[in-house]
Amino acid sequence: MNYTTTLTRRLPAVALAAIAVLGVTSACSSDEAEAPAGNAAAAAGGGPEPKTVDGAKAAAQTVFDRFSGGDFAGAWELYTAAGKAAISKADYIKLNEACSRKGLAIQLTSARMEGTDKAIVIAKQLVAAQSYTMAYEKDAWKLEPAKEGLALYKLGAVKAIAVQKKAGTCANA
Repeated sequence: MNYTTTLTRRLPAVALAAIAVLGVTSACSSDEAEAPAGNAAAAAGGGPEPKTVDGAKAAAQTVFDRFSGGDFAGAWELYTAAGKAAISKADYIKLNEACSRKGLAIQLTSARMEGTDKAIVIAKQLVAAQSYTMAYEKDAWKLEPAKEGLALYKLGAVKAIAVQKKAGTCANA
């Protein structure tokens, strides 16, 4: 098997792993001194984000754009309080710089409300799709990391990187 064939076969798996890491990657406790991050309306001082599926979609796309663009600190800012409590911003950045594939756009394919404070969004990167939960906290939509992500984050960056390398899901290993 040549390098191109191996790469072609591994690329979808690596893309799915990158999406999984995004859903799993979250970070530290929130700090009131930091500027709130949200969609464009809230970031511009326009008040609370709309508690609608469109508001959730806009916030989710912002998270995905930051993540795929390599702005891991900015993506971390858009996590729920529980996500931030699971991993520090510094560890989140270190983990993603080591294991995430940057530059591959993540696009929303659909979304729906689940009650009044949660939305489920489906995002696709290359051929892999995954669902994410957006939770409405403190007048803004935030990405709620999956249970698997929270467990990984609680290991800290060094151990989480080792776990991902062992599993073959660290894109840069």
